[in-house]
This record gives sequence, structure tokens and C-alpha cells, in this order.
Amino acid sequence: MATSTRGASAIVGIGATPGWNSPGFSALDQLGIAVQAAAADAGIGVDQIDGLFTSTLTHFMPALSVAEYLGIHPTYMDGTNIGGSSFLAHLLSATLALQAGLCKVACICYGSNQLSAGGKLTTLTEPAPWEAMYSPRNPISGYALATARHMHQYGTTREQLASVAVAARQWAQLNPAAHERGPMSIADVLDSRPISDPLTLRDCCLVTDGGGAMILVAAERVPEFTNTPAYVLGVGEATTHRQISSMEDLTVTGAVQSGRRAFEMARVAPQEIDVLQLYDAFTINPILFLEDLGYCAKGEGGAFVASGVTAPGGALPVNTNGGGLSCNHPGMYGIFAAIEAVHQIRRSAGARQVDGVDLALAHGNGGQLASQVTAILGSRATL
Repeated sequence: MATSTRGASAIVGIGATPGWNSPGFSALDQLGIAVQAAAADAGIGVDQIDGLFTSTLTHFMPALSVAEYLGIHPTYMDGTNIGGSSFLAHLLSATLALQAGLCKVACICYGSNQLSAGGKLTTLTEPAPWEAMYSPRNPISGYALATARHMHQYGTTREQLASVAVAARQWAQLNPAAHERGPMSIADVLDSRPISDPLTLRDCCLVTDGGGAMILVAAERVPEFTNTPAYVLGVGEATTHRQISSMEDLTVTGAVQSGRRAFEMARVAPQEIDVLQLYDAFTINPILFLEDLGYCAKGEGGAFVASGVTAPGGALPVNTNGGGLSCNHPGMYGIFAAIEAVHQIRRSAGARQVDGVDLALAHGNGGQLASQVTAILGSRATL
């Protein structure tokens, strides 16, 4: 499987809601708008979707609820929920389903009305038997714990963490669709309201509404579509725990394993990637992922991001849409990392477009650093 699935499918349609604040729209409404946009982008009707890959924060049986809402009767469904990385994992299951002929047109989709519904994550009520007695403010407390450990063990500073948020905002200022585009400095991050020590408000992702969707077909069908395709070259998955208290090392994530598997499947090295879209739920995330995916040594992530290498004009562009810290974050962000990767491969990212993108990496994170999925997408030139 590590080689046979490389380039077996391609993303030929992408869509998202036109904004990130939509009072009066349900999670399914958000999803439906994105699916319609993705189908239109691919030049097909929604009724042509026969493979459905979805998850939400509000539905116990998401594939059934979404299929009913869209008015479709898929021949293959996958409603797996492993948190915000789910939709990158769906890239692999959709590719395998297309390759096996179980469906002809696959749709990966997500929608949430988290902002207009009051900001609560309704599916995070699952009991945490070893942690509940301490009344953590999840999911923030777990990320704060990992942040504090990285600072203690490697000397990572609050200023270095803040540089992650500032770089994301600089990218967002190039993206007219970003939810937050105002100027922001290191001092603004440090001086913002404390949330869970050592994290402040600006160390935390946005809370927005929104939906996203992608249309995939088998590689042999790509000539039927007019869009520049983004081929699925490699996807790796890993999990290390469910509760943060069971994480073996708070400074090392499953991205070590998911990245290695994705790079092996795609047959590329980290240094060959042109842009990275990393799930930045909190400022510690990109630091951990850059280390674990092989872009700098363990413990050097703070200094690495503070050097400006990931910001506009830097040698390693990261989160070119503004990420979850400045573009959008409707509960689960992973699908938007993949959509931005496709934009970069298509050369359709406008002012934030990076020159010569043929290989893009999208990395998803679920729970409290619990699930990690790395996906590598490529242009036709990479086949």
C-alpha cells in the first residue's frame, strides 16, 4: 500500500463557506454550502457524489445525517471521527475506496456553527476518568501543559510562541477571506488575556462558523475535469493517546510516525515540500510539528519560527491562509489545511501565493495532540 496508492486519486473540486460568521445557519447548513461550492468548482452536481466521507461535532451518526441533508444515497460512507485530523485521514480512505471502485466521486466535507452556537464543543463531553477530578479547561489545559513542558525542557520562550501567531496574522493579511486581518505584534500576543498558563488569548485558535468540502476522483478520471488537480501522494496516520495524561512525552507527538509514513508513501523528503499547512490550534502546535516532521531538531522549534522562516518571505511558508490562529477555526480545522494546500498547487491563492508550488503538506491534529495525520499533495508534475 505504501507505493500503490501514490497518486491514485486527485482533488478536482474545493469549496468553503463565503464567511466565518453565519448566525442562523446550522452545522449542516454550513456543510451544505461548502459541498455545493466544491461540486460547482468540479463541474458536477451534488447528486453525482456516491462516496461520502464526513464528521461533525454535533452528529452521532454523521454520514447518515449528512447524506440525508444533501439528498444523496452514497454507495460508500465513512463517518470516522478522530478529531480535527479526521478529514486528512479521509483522504486515504477516499483514495482506497476510489481505487477499489467502491465509489466514483468522493466528497470529504465538514461544517460547524461553533461561533454562532455559543462557542461550545458539544462532543468534548466524553468523560476523562483520570483527569476530570482536576477540572481541566479542555482542550486548552492539555495544550498549555505541553507548552509548559516544552518551555521547561528546551527553554522555549513566550516570545517565540508569539511569533507563531504573528506569522499567521501576516499571512492572513494577504488573504481577504481570513476572519482576523488586523495588525498584531509579539507584544499584543503577550499582553492578551491569559487563558491557561502559559497560553494567552492570542496563543489560541479562533472560534468561528464555517464549512469546507473537497471532491476527489480516481486519477484516470482527472482528464474529465477542467481544474488543475492536486494528487494525493501520501497519507500517514498515528495516535499516541486519548487523554493528555496518557501522552508518553508531552514534547513529542505522533507526527513523528504520521510524517514518516506519509513521506515514505509519497516518496519525497521533508526538504522537497514547498509549503506546509499545519494545524495550529495553539501556538505550540506548529513548533511541535515542525520538529516532529523533520524541519528542525527537537527543542529548536521556538528559535526556528522566531527566525521568520515560516512568515511571508521566509524560506519555509507555513499556514499561508492564516491558519486556525487567524483565518478560521470552526471546531475542527483539518479540512481547511488541505483546501489551502490545493489552492497553492493550483496557483489560485492570490496575494498569498507562493511561487512554484508542486508539493504541499497538510497536517491535521485531533483531540489534545492525540491523533496526527500527515497528507502530501502534489501537482501533475510530481507523478
